[in-house]
Amino acid sequence: MASSAAVFQRLHPRIYLERFLDEGVRPDGRSLDDQEGWRNVEVNVGSISTASGSALVRLGNTTVVCGVKAEICEPELDSLIPLLSPVPNIDLPALCSPKFKPGPPTEEAQVLSERLNQVLIGNALIPLSSLCISSGKAVWVLYVDATVINYDGNIFDAALITMICALKNVSLPHAEYDPELDRTICTRPGSDSSRPAKKLAMEQAMLPMAFSFGVFAGSHLLPDPTAFEEPLLDTTISVVLDPQAQVLSISQLGAGVDSENLEHVEPTLDSQVTLSQCISLAKKRHASLIQKVYRYINLE
Repeated sequence: MASSAAVFQRLHPRIYLERFLDEGVRPDGRSLDDQEGWRNVEVNVGSISTASGSALVRLGNTTVVCGVKAEICEPELDSLIPLLSPVPNIDLPALCSPKFKPGPPTEEAQVLSERLNQVLIGNALIPLSSLCISSGKAVWVLYVDATVINYDGNIFDAALITMICALKNVSLPHAEYDPELDRTICTRPGSDSSRPAKKLAMEQAMLPMAFSFGVFAGSHLLPDPTAFEEPLLDTTISVVLDPQAQVLSISQLGAGVDSENLEHVEPTLDSQVTLSQCISLAKKRHASLIQKVYRYINLE
């Protein structure tokens, strides 16, 4: 039989969370006084041998795996670079959480994919000219697909780390266009030491990391919200920083604090102060997280 606390949590989730926060602690044990307030991150790169690059990331109990597939195609209209840049896609299968059902991609998955696309493509992370094999003849096209293995909140932060690590892990075989055969010839990795595979060119100064916060009851700022906390939040604010901890973008989902219309605030929460606090906490977290994550994505 389920414990009385578990039953109360299921029947009255908001009151359950409020009682924890009144005691200065969150349901998973994180303290409100601890300004870090983040779950542990674990990274594993190159675990999918059939992919051009891959990574698996755990953020607390949230687990995301990403594989990157590189294919050669002919650019349209004799373009020097591919018109289709790497477009990230994320899958939220029914197996990762009871909240998702079998079937076509959910609206949440589509919104999440679009947010990831804006960060990865909008910041020109990958110079598209570096994907050119032969002008007007052959280019590399990357398919970035992530799957959530276990959903416990804050998928945006976890998915972005996973995709960055997977892209940094990509190794492209030597490819050369043969005009006589009118085809592109790839050298099998390891078969010719004079034509080694090469790492994907990425703008090191633009590698982004996201830090998300939930606002609850207009007065509590919760870094790295869990799946239990997310449905109860007034709004979620995500701060994206570059490697120098400079702000690349700030996005918000839900009502409450609006970064574009700051007069729409909750009674006990000043929006300008909240946004400044989010940026400050994101930069503090960035300083500690970058050392752990970047030691994987900087591997050559």
